Amino acid sequence: MLKNIQEWTYILVIIGLAGVLGNWAGYDVMPLKALPGMGILIVVSLLGFILHALIPINFPSVAYISILAVIISMPWMPGSELVVKWTSEINLLALTTPILAYAGIAIGRSWADFVKLGWRTLIIATLVLLGTFLGSAVIAELVLRAQGII
Repeated sequence: MLKNIQEWTYILVIIGLAGVLGNWAGYDVMPLKALPGMGILIVVSLLGFILHALIPINFPSVAYISILAVIISMPWMPGSELVVKWTSEINLLALTTPILAYAGIAIGRSWADFVKLGWRTLIIATLVLLGTFLGSAVIAELVLRAQGII
């Protein structure tokens, strides 16, 4: 269990630092201002992983993380004002890039398994990604035109 906690901590810190840098580059939030909020997110995530490992109920770790995050941000919890203030400095989109990059690396490590799926899977995956991109672009275009931004 200790080895898992060390690995989780290592991964969460790397993703957290990348998120802080992304937050700085993309949203002009200085890293020192975002570090307390990122620390809270890392600790809550780590506690959620630990609860998932300790409690023998088949419940996803993201549910434990969400429950913990909701509890510590409730108005009646001591220090919730600081938790909300600090975590509001972290932009959600700044976190998605390192998380998706890590997911891509994890998929890339199992390239042999991906190859076993066959060439048809590659075509379907390409079409799905293309459709998602084009669909998102069309929706963004329509919304921006409706708002008169473009």
